[in-house]
Amino acid sequence: MSDEKTERPVKTANQRGAARLAAVQALYQMDVGGTGVLEIVAEYEAHRLGQEIDGATYLKADAGWFRSIVSGVVRDQVRLDPLIAAALQDDWALSRLDSTVRAILRAGVFELLDRKDVPVAVIVTEYVEIAQAFFDDDEPKLVNAVLDRIAKQVRGEAKK
Repeated sequence: MSDEKTERPVKTANQRGAARLAAVQALYQMDVGGTGVLEIVAEYEAHRLGQEIDGATYLKADAGWFRSIVSGVVRDQVRLDPLIAAALQDDWALSRLDSTVRAILRAGVFELLDRKDVPVAVIVTEYVEIAQAFFDDDEPKLVNAVLDRIAKQVRGEAKK
């Protein structure tokens, strides 16, 4: 007998993508609600990653990748924010950006700096797609431009 609901394993890349999305959501929640990193990581790992909430099932995520991004952004924020601010247009301050955009940029820049094993194109594309999930207007273009500028600066390469 075969079970029609046999689950196929989620690919590692998809688990990383889900971890990136969850990390952005957690960083946003921390920014807006003032929640601490240990509390937010515990909440996401226990109640969100791969879980069903209000009828929506969260994708199975790479919990280690999720923790790495969230804790790395918190740890390195004093290094990340000046890079992001310098990559913005002259008339834009980091504080003027939407909290979600700030979370996306911080996570993306963290990966560009800390995860040299991940190609620039993968990082930029993943975070632009996350921006597209939240915004229809210019925000995905902003995310693309800022991450591309920073990639050139810190890795000497742009998205291909």
